[in-house]
Amino acid sequence: MAKTLDDYRQELKIYNSLTGKKETFEPLVPGHVGMYVCGPTVYSHVHLGNVRTFVSFDVIYRYLKHLGFKVRYVRNITDAGHLEDNSDEDKISKKARLEKIEPMEIVQKYTVDFHRILDKINNLPPSIEPTATGHIIEQIEATKEILNKGLAYEVNGSIYFDVIKYNKEVDRYGKLSGRKIEELIANTRELEGQDEKRNPQDFALWKKAKPQHIMRWPSPWGEGFPGWHLECTVMSTKYLGEQFDIHGGGMDLKFPHHECEIAQGKALSGKDPVRYWMHANMLTMNGKKMSKSTGNTILPAEIFSGDNDKLSKPYDPATVRFFFLMAQYRNVLDLSEEALQAAEKGLKRLWDAYNKIDALPESKETDWNLNAWRDSLYEAMNDDFNTPVAVARLFEGAKTVNQIAQGQKHITAADKKRLKDIFDTFMFEILGLPREQGEGACTQNLDHVLRILIDLRNQARKNKNWELADRIRDELAAMGIRLKDGKDGTTWEIV
Repeated sequence: MAKTLDDYRQELKIYNSLTGKKETFEPLVPGHVGMYVCGPTVYSHVHLGNVRTFVSFDVIYRYLKHLGFKVRYVRNITDAGHLEDNSDEDKISKKARLEKIEPMEIVQKYTVDFHRILDKINNLPPSIEPTATGHIIEQIEATKEILNKGLAYEVNGSIYFDVIKYNKEVDRYGKLSGRKIEELIANTRELEGQDEKRNPQDFALWKKAKPQHIMRWPSPWGEGFPGWHLECTVMSTKYLGEQFDIHGGGMDLKFPHHECEIAQGKALSGKDPVRYWMHANMLTMNGKKMSKSTGNTILPAEIFSGDNDKLSKPYDPATVRFFFLMAQYRNVLDLSEEALQAAEKGLKRLWDAYNKIDALPESKETDWNLNAWRDSLYEAMNDDFNTPVAVARLFEGAKTVNQIAQGQKHITAADKKRLKDIFDTFMFEILGLPREQGEGACTQNLDHVLRILIDLRNQARKNKNWELADRIRDELAAMGIRLKDGKDGTTWEIV
């Protein structure tokens, strides 16, 4: 007897970072899921590693919805309060000061860029996308409440969470990351501003704004700005309740950010705020950590356009998404030209197989077990959203499609429809792949055409035919394509 969605829903297991093991998923409210994922700090273009995290949780969101859960997915925008490392300066304020523009111009520019990239890679929007600056009042009220409970203290207009007191009177600080408070204290370096803390591990709920700090709000303790950790506690609990089901983010956020969220949440409500903590692992490139300082980095838009010195050609956003799915979200994934080429070829194999299904010859009987194949896909996704295994099962299905097309296997008309429905469900609804090849192939063709036009323009300039050279540049600009002349030649970008 074929399994139902209710059967599959009851078999879902999630790896819980808090307990260090896979657990059968049981939401707080039957049939409903509250999920919060830490969003970007919008002071620069979204990092490719962050995009991988957001694709991972997009697939999780899609699968939970497919299983029939009513999901409220909250993903925030950090537009204030995220300090530079070892500094009292906000990342957005610093970027605004350097560019001599308003902080909200920085926020708007990079929020738009963030949404554009996720749209290209086919992510669904979250149910709610709150901003830190839109919840200043709630953060002030939460700070007051923690102060009133004696778990925070004021120094010179700044409010700090008392980690030692929390650890002694409420719960163990460090239980998510497995760190011990004694070791944390012993290994903490002296940093700017820590001389006013009782303990180096204490963290800011509210910071007093220095005279040069651009973003500031009035509070009972003077003008200041919220602590980064408090923002997520306030926004997650406002929309999902004092306790909710899933909290996700990158592995790099486990400590101290998520550790601080647990402490704040429990200080406010007396309850552990999250049932299942989920963390996506890092993305490397050519076997090394991605880093701006070493130049071992690439932006998503640079992959899509081909305007980079790391890859030989542009790659479609669908290819990049498929590449992300080739590793389970908790595993490190390495980006390379070879990996992208493999993803491109693999995705084409699936598309080709899917497009053959309607024309498959129909027989009186089916000689392969469609139910077992379908079960294997659900089993992969129910095993902590194991996308590479699900993709391997889809390749098995694609192989069978080709065997049917060649007359080596047989399928009935009814099973042919079921086969297409299963591909539809897993390729497009759950894994979020587009139904056909799009932007990457178009970009590659466009790049080829533009290279011809750039060569013609260069030849015209060499011949001092300025009228033709300017006409090529201006007409491309009118179409939204800007040519950029540099010491290494002419490049193009879509504006």
